Amino acid sequence: MRLRTGLTALAALATITVYGGEIPTAEAESVGMSTERLERIDTAMQRHIDAGDIQGAVTAVARRGKVVHFKAHGLMDVEAERPMERDAIFIMMSSTKPILGVAAMMMIEEGLIRPSDPVEKYIPEFADMQVAVLAEPADEDISPFQLDRQNPPAHRLVPAETPITIQHLLTHTSGLASGGLGSVASGPQIERVTLASFIPTLGDMALDFQPGSRWTYSGGVGLDVVARIIEIVSGIPYDEFVQTRILDPLEMTDTHYNLPAEKASRRVTIHGRDVSRWVNNETTYFSGSFGLSSTAKDYLHFEQMLANGGELFGRRLLGSRSVEMMGSNHLGDMYRGFTQTAKGQGFGYTVSVILDPIAAGSRRSAGAFGWGGAFGTRSWTDPAEELTGVIMLQQPYGPAHYDFENAVRQAIID
Repeated sequence: MRLRTGLTALAALATITVYGGEIPTAEAESVGMSTERLERIDTAMQRHIDAGDIQGAVTAVARRGKVVHFKAHGLMDVEAERPMERDAIFIMMSSTKPILGVAAMMMIEEGLIRPSDPVEKYIPEFADMQVAVLAEPADEDISPFQLDRQNPPAHRLVPAETPITIQHLLTHTSGLASGGLGSVASGPQIERVTLASFIPTLGDMALDFQPGSRWTYSGGVGLDVVARIIEIVSGIPYDEFVQTRILDPLEMTDTHYNLPAEKASRRVTIHGRDVSRWVNNETTYFSGSFGLSSTAKDYLHFEQMLANGGELFGRRLLGSRSVEMMGSNHLGDMYRGFTQTAKGQGFGYTVSVILDPIAAGSRRSAGAFGWGGAFGTRSWTDPAEELTGVIMLQQPYGPAHYDFENAVRQAIID
């Protein structure tokens, strides 16, 4: 089985290299999937569109280096009655984060950073950080969802028992700006102009918990610190690093922080939702946490690179063991998801990992890893099945994600 898998992967890679910039398409049956069963993706998406759950979607699936499904569903603009197009551009929100994960793995590979490095090694302002705890009892876990932000409970500051490390940031276990007591006690942050001007000010923040003691999502800040460290050790701005080291080699030609004016008409417009704050302002703050706009095709390129063990179009971005490290569980049984009730899952570097599909209630295999964005985008790599999946929504709707993954799973016949 291992020999067959290796030969299949090499054959797929050779084909991809010949095509250059396009992952080849194939009949589903040639890569062990059912064309008829993949059509259930269309049925599921149309069901949610008819029910008014979503306005439209773009879905894509590749197996063994071949695209077997790539469809647009519904509308990308209701008022204009414009059908969804396969090259529609979506606001990625936190789907930006795995890009940062790959950038960090590059720097780890090159020996410029180590996961165990304290952040203060690169940004001195992070030395001697403090943790906000309740005045009494100090060791009680305060959920961000329990906090009254207008009238926070009495608290005090205690020294951090261990410095924040790069690994803490990559796994959301740093306690930095994760919405808890320290975040509330620290008050508002300054305007984000550049990573260089903003990130050092975070050293004055109180942490929400002792670093490494729990998983709580730092949705808009933690990975930005890693982006700034990448700037420091690489010597180039983070956006330039992403463009030249990741987007260009993967030919992700429609992925941008600042979308060119000539592509604006391809943005998905959601009826009744104003997203102007995310799309209308030219930014100089290039976040590792959010900020990209992209397409299903581009993110399929990204996931296929990971599925290939770090290589696509004959260009190697990462070693296969680095991909494995990124997509492995680093937290034991600490990860419980946003609700703190999730089971059968772990967390790698910027991505969640399926450990036990049955316990997790997941339609992915053990070892599959990926992440998504708050506006409905989601992508993942399933190494055991040599499979990648991308679903692009601009409306967060979990049942549509589940039904897509379920349809993909049951279409595997070999």
